[in-house]
Amino acid sequence: MRLTKSATTLLIALFAALLFIPFLGRVHLFDWDEINFAECSREMIKLHDYTRVYVDYKPFWEKPPMFFWMQSTAMKLFGVNEFAARFPNAICGIVTLIVVFLCGSRIYDRKFGILWALAFGGSLFPNMYFKSGIIDPFFNLFTFLSLYNFILYHWKRNGFDKKLAHSQVYYVIWSGVFMGLAILMKGQVSLIVFLGCLGVYLFYNRFRIYFNWWYAVLFLVITFLVTATWYGYETIKRGPWFIEEFLKYQWRLFRTHDADQAGFFGYHYIVLLIGCFPASILAIPAFFRAKYNGRFDRDFKRWMVILFWVVTVLFTIVQSRIIHYSSMAWFAVTFLAAYSVYKWDRKELLYRKYVGIFLGILGGLISLLILGVAVIGLNVKRLAPYVDDTFARGNMEADVHWTGFEGVIGVLMIIALVVGIRNLSRRNYTNAALSLFAGTAVVVFFASAIIVPKVERYSQGAAIDFFIERQGCDCYVHTLGYKSYGDLFYTQKPQPANPNAWNQDWLLKGPIDKPVYFVTKVDRVQHWENAEYPDIKELYRKNGFVFLKRDVPAPVPAAPVPPAPAAR
Repeated sequence: MRLTKSATTLLIALFAALLFIPFLGRVHLFDWDEINFAECSREMIKLHDYTRVYVDYKPFWEKPPMFFWMQSTAMKLFGVNEFAARFPNAICGIVTLIVVFLCGSRIYDRKFGILWALAFGGSLFPNMYFKSGIIDPFFNLFTFLSLYNFILYHWKRNGFDKKLAHSQVYYVIWSGVFMGLAILMKGQVSLIVFLGCLGVYLFYNRFRIYFNWWYAVLFLVITFLVTATWYGYETIKRGPWFIEEFLKYQWRLFRTHDADQAGFFGYHYIVLLIGCFPASILAIPAFFRAKYNGRFDRDFKRWMVILFWVVTVLFTIVQSRIIHYSSMAWFAVTFLAAYSVYKWDRKELLYRKYVGIFLGILGGLISLLILGVAVIGLNVKRLAPYVDDTFARGNMEADVHWTGFEGVIGVLMIIALVVGIRNLSRRNYTNAALSLFAGTAVVVFFASAIIVPKVERYSQGAAIDFFIERQGCDCYVHTLGYKSYGDLFYTQKPQPANPNAWNQDWLLKGPIDKPVYFVTKVDRVQHWENAEYPDIKELYRKNGFVFLKRDVPAPVPAAPVPPAPAAR
């Protein structure tokens, strides 16, 4: 019996929930972004201020507030913890798979919608990021929905051969609403991506596509009205300072980079190739010409190819290069992967053997990497003496229990590859996609539950444990020589009463009013353990971190008052 569209949607939602919700709280949040954003949400609750973003109780103008509204709501439901911080993105994952299924079903048919949902849920990074506490999954979804509704408007306006039930103004309004939500989520870069795609599309079509300028104005008005719910309110209530700082930060991010965010020129293409596996390999043939069934088929593929190039070129130009910056291209890559499989199955695109070869090479390397993690885990303390970096060597001394069973996850990846490539060679393309994507989803599921918590113990576990132990302690906790948000979130830091609490020199040498605990790294501690800071005492060292304490100095005894001279 063939399932109805509603039943299929419900089934996709159920499988997505099983993929993304379990084990959300199994591992601590990771510095920087996850802990940074969770701390902003915690402070929203603590300060009862939901209109301005704070971190360490100071204005944080790098991000708009919408994601923090979601996180703070989850924290009110589930408590201030890892599960709550990641729960919004798990919901986003469920919604995203439903969205691509419905979009694919509308443009092509139900089979294509299922293939697209499979490709999105069954590729490495797209799956993993729905288990994270960062902003990008929702930002990407809203930006895509804005572009998608604009495409439907364009089809309605220019008489494309796809039946659309609603009016042009309907699609323009929803395009503006989703654009406004995307800007509230992360900023104006969503509009830059949107306009970039539109500009390239118009240029490609020699500006022979017609648009109603009144509808363009309506799009901008709707976008403005949605964003004004925060931008306008903040400006009216408190003046333009916060918004000005936010815009300056966005411009600086475009023109410069931090020391650890440079990356090489082809950074995002390598990230997408590996991070979007196996969709990235399956997508390659779809960049070339296929047999098209109507204008909408050719046109939507063209939009997705344009989206891919606009995102990757734009964020190659941007000086700061971080893995998730190019994540908007996941919609394009997963679409093109589904497109290849769909066209192969319909004999409208010629299958090339290089696809199976590339799948085997890159998938084999990923499988070996997963197996290698398990092997290294079993032998990590033996390898530690051969590592030159003292901090990394200290990390490797963490007491983490490995059984060797973790390597089975790599074996699962190999099995999925073998079955998938074998089906491709036999021209069973749908079964190949099911094997590859379902297998990868299972691998990510178990890796998140088994491997990631163990890796986290090496990278930051000792420091996070120390922060948690300071919860409720009437003290200051501060990191030295490296940046972290862990000391804020995991100590559940209250708002300081003493303004000197933000002054590192005062914490190190000033007349402190309560004990100060410091956390630094083993390769940087020598700067703080010297005669300049005589009050600082080392507590202990663990896994590359050094834990220090400065007690409140004893009061200086008052100078004796000389006796008054005897009266004559």
